Amino acid sequence: MAESTGAIYTAAGANLAIAAAKFAGAFLTGSSAMLAEGAHSVVDTTNQILLLVGIKSAQRPADAKHPFGYGREIYFYAFIVALFIFLGGGLFAIYEGAHKIQHPEPPADATILGYQLSGFWINVGILGFSILAEGYSCWVAIQAFWAEKGNDSAFSAIQRSKDPALYTILVEDVAALIGLVIAMAGVVLARILDMPVLDGWSSVGIGIVLIGMAIFLMTETHGLLIGEAADPTVVAAIDEAVRQESAVHHVNEVLTQHLGPSDILVNVSLDVEDALPAGEIERLVGRLEKRLKAQNADVKRVFIEIQSKQAAKSGAALSA
Repeated sequence: MAESTGAIYTAAGANLAIAAAKFAGAFLTGSSAMLAEGAHSVVDTTNQILLLVGIKSAQRPADAKHPFGYGREIYFYAFIVALFIFLGGGLFAIYEGAHKIQHPEPPADATILGYQLSGFWINVGILGFSILAEGYSCWVAIQAFWAEKGNDSAFSAIQRSKDPALYTILVEDVAALIGLVIAMAGVVLARILDMPVLDGWSSVGIGIVLIGMAIFLMTETHGLLIGEAADPTVVAAIDEAVRQESAVHHVNEVLTQHLGPSDILVNVSLDVEDALPAGEIERLVGRLEKRLKAQNADVKRVFIEIQSKQAAKSGAALSA
């Protein structure tokens, strides 16, 4: 998960600088959109810290209480991140925007180091800086994501990805850029049209973007949290590797589950020759385990079950 860790550090650094600038702008000018964006950046920074904690926790070795390790810790923390975005970012932005809509005020001018500065230009300058910093963070996240996704489309790659830390940072950064554009549009249009209420509406728009993003991340992380199978191409490769053994009459079932972004559990049910000696079965199982781990470094645990095709079907029917 080196790509995701690097993207997280970049995003955290950018968001700390952006949050400080936005809150300064909100304090000096009274802009609702700036305050909402400042809260968004604080939430994002907190989320990145949580993801780093999740990555660290997921690397703990297996023990007696958790014999399959702690890989799913990152899924739990990613879900908490999505919840934070929903509550701390989206709902706060909508609340603040609604308040500003009811009590619209133009951005106040401010005196800095003895100079009188226009509140409008303070907001525009801070938002411009934020767009540049967030744009760089987003570019780093996109580069890391593209290195992992292969030839898939972005949406398909997110759905197939088992590393929520990486796609969470990407989606956060994209949503942050959209929010900044909305904030800039609200500030500029409020000035041009002399309608301060638009500053409040832009805050509501930012909140809607954040809530939509949070729901999307919750949906994607939920499947990983309760247990998702490996990518279909990985399952197909396992099936093909098993069939290379001449003693295997039938592959009854190939079950996989991600215990972490880079930790796949494999359970294979095989029907082999009835006359195969016990010693040869042991060697067959050993060869298959070694082969499956060699062809995919993410396969960490392999369990091979020897049973007849009829028994496997009967068991499936009973479980159904």
